[in-house]
Amino acid sequence: MPDPERIRQHKYLRLLGPWMQKASLWHLNRRSASGALALGVFSAWMPIPFQMVLAAILAIIAGVNMPLAIIAVWISNPLTMPFMFYLAYLLGTWVMDWERGAFEFQLSFQWLADSLHSFGPPFLLGCALLGLICAALTYLVIDSLWRYSILFNWRRRRNARTRPLP
Repeated sequence: MPDPERIRQHKYLRLLGPWMQKASLWHLNRRSASGALALGVFSAWMPIPFQMVLAAILAIIAGVNMPLAIIAVWISNPLTMPFMFYLAYLLGTWVMDWERGAFEFQLSFQWLADSLHSFGPPFLLGCALLGLICAALTYLVIDSLWRYSILFNWRRRRNARTRPLP
């Protein structure tokens, strides 16, 4: 886990100042891990710069583990973004019953600004829907795995206590 002080001193996250002092932002438990990863995955689907800052702000608002939320954003990177954004575009065109045009992704603000008028509505809708869907699935999976892990450990300890001595 990253050092809380190092995260507090990050050049963009420093702007959040006193809000980053909440103890819940640094605790790791089932609720904070599930929520943080879900918020990070949601932020990763947003086609905006500084997704990590969005994840940090959402973590502060929700009171979940901020380092995990920030780390989860890294699923969107220059290698995965073209696939993620194309999938978002396809979903948006399907939901809106929009005619599909040529979709050529470039990792630049200029491309985003120039292209939003031609395919913006389905693309943005697809990003929002996939963000919500992936966040919900992430929350459910992490929460279930955490609960299973706890039950597995309880059973293992109970069996160790009830096992007869040799």
